[in-house]
Amino acid sequence: MEEIKELLEQFKYYANNPRKQLDKYLAAGKKAVGIFPYYAPEEIVYAAGVVPFGVWGGQGPIERAKEYFPTFYYSMALRCLEMALDGTLDGLSASMVTTLDDTLRPFSQNYKVSAGRKIPMIFLNHGQHRKEDFGKQYNARIFKKAKEELEKICDVRVTDENLKKAFKVYNENRSERRKFIKLAATHPQTIKASDRCYVLKSSYFMLKDEHTALLKKLNEKLSALAEESWDGVRVVTSGVITDNPGLLEVFDTYKVCIVADDVAHESRALKVDIDLSIEDPMLALADQFARMDEDPILYDPDIFKRPKYVVDLAKENNADGCLLFMMNFNDTEEMEYPSLKQAFDAAKIPLIKMGYDQQMVDFGQVKTQLETFNEIVQLNRM
Repeated sequence: MEEIKELLEQFKYYANNPRKQLDKYLAAGKKAVGIFPYYAPEEIVYAAGVVPFGVWGGQGPIERAKEYFPTFYYSMALRCLEMALDGTLDGLSASMVTTLDDTLRPFSQNYKVSAGRKIPMIFLNHGQHRKEDFGKQYNARIFKKAKEELEKICDVRVTDENLKKAFKVYNENRSERRKFIKLAATHPQTIKASDRCYVLKSSYFMLKDEHTALLKKLNEKLSALAEESWDGVRVVTSGVITDNPGLLEVFDTYKVCIVADDVAHESRALKVDIDLSIEDPMLALADQFARMDEDPILYDPDIFKRPKYVVDLAKENNADGCLLFMMNFNDTEEMEYPSLKQAFDAAKIPLIKMGYDQQMVDFGQVKTQLETFNEIVQLNRM
């Protein structure tokens, strides 16, 4: 158990000290590129010998970003721009920015005219008709253009051979993270909700081969333990991101075991590996994107697939309910809520909706909702 605690402390350190991680890589003579949400093909960056460095906002002041955005835009986007403007991201050679929701579209242009003067932007405009051949061809060209911009900005060369090596590294890391998520669900006494978050979050600030090596050690130790009983609640979490320290403390205090998640910052991008049999690396990336489903920011003509997926996630993992953390002023999540609510009501599984903001410090309402939810769960178990 001591070895597990030591490994968890390492992951926590990496998750909570991104600037120190960035400085470490820069001091070693490496270049780094910021990877902004969502679905930026960071394998291209890794294949270039450059460090992909995750940028997902976080707690901190939002002042200069308000000069470019109305204050009601969701806080993660505002904080991402603020970090680029206030020096938090200094040292990055470039930023890879996508446009997959209604906030990220103006974000890309606001970034270009503000922080883009200091940290150049590599722009990706994914095609949402991604499954058809024409969509795959379009996205392959988008990824190729991003590769060429990266080569120009960072003065590097990205070869097909190195891309295929990167695909193997990333597939292995996704596999280990998926394995960890399953192990965390069966070992809730050893892996607290906060531990789970730190293990997954740290991957954004580490080279994936380094993260995989450390995670393999943890997974091996957890696999050797017997499954653990749990008298708290078992939940599926859903939303964009749930890494707020105050929220994690509430999870731990109220004995919340996250048995699975539908969170963009955590599991959504881990579901689909790259098909290594596809010869053209850009088409391989486009094919991977084509097979990503059950995500509110991705177009799907089957409007019932998404709510069924989240309900099934709760059923298959024997969850007591789903905690939906709705990012304030995120139109995409707000529009899909009625369909999720309807599906969970039909399945007779509790769906608890909570307003969420990365800058939140008062979680009184969340505590009240969790207390009520816990009482309902305990009554149902009697």
